[in-house]
Amino acid sequence: GKDVIVLDANLTTPSLGMHLGLPLYPVTIHDVLKGRANIKDAIYVHESGLRIVPAGISLRDMRGVDSKDLPNALLDLIGSTDIVILDASAGFGREALAAIEAADEIVIVTNPEISAVTDALKASKLSEQLGTKVTGVILNRVTGRDHEMSKKDILTMLDSVNILGEVPEDVKVQKSVANRTPVIRQFPNSDVSNKIMSIAASLVGEEYKFSSMPWYKKMFPFIR
Repeated sequence: GKDVIVLDANLTTPSLGMHLGLPLYPVTIHDVLKGRANIKDAIYVHESGLRIVPAGISLRDMRGVDSKDLPNALLDLIGSTDIVILDASAGFGREALAAIEAADEIVIVTNPEISAVTDALKASKLSEQLGTKVTGVILNRVTGRDHEMSKKDILTMLDSVNILGEVPEDVKVQKSVANRTPVIRQFPNSDVSNKIMSIAASLVGEEYKFSSMPWYKKMFPFIR
């Protein structure tokens, strides 16, 4: 129910456009950073109503782009939408740092594994040093198996960082990626979609009512 723009801030290995089924665009964030276009010229509307600012996927697009210009490029979006989400790259390279500096808040997405949680802790500390508020951490691809870190251990390791929610491992996500459709659109009544929507609602201070598939459709999926 919010007016949202998602910007692909992963300038070297972008995937936002491909995940949404439209990999090629005439104007991208790369053109904006090169000074060839205004960022409003790079906004496209997905069939879901979501507005996106994609990145170019060719090697040519990467030439002449400096990620430190990202904060200035975002200025023209102020006041034009409710929420701007920067889909940042993993790691702590220049473009990831630029996205953190450009943001008011950071939501860290990690897996319940020791190496991933260690990186999440680094991201949290780095964001604090850069003056960006750490809203919390989302645990992704959770299976609940014995080899995973427990929520208690993760909280201990992350110190004072809040866990916003857990997204379960689900083959429906992989199917949605293959079909280039967000899982919450292809499988809106699934557990994984409900968890994602619940986390999204909590981020904007709203309550989310879980939707469920009627029992007869679960037992007889061929019924329409």
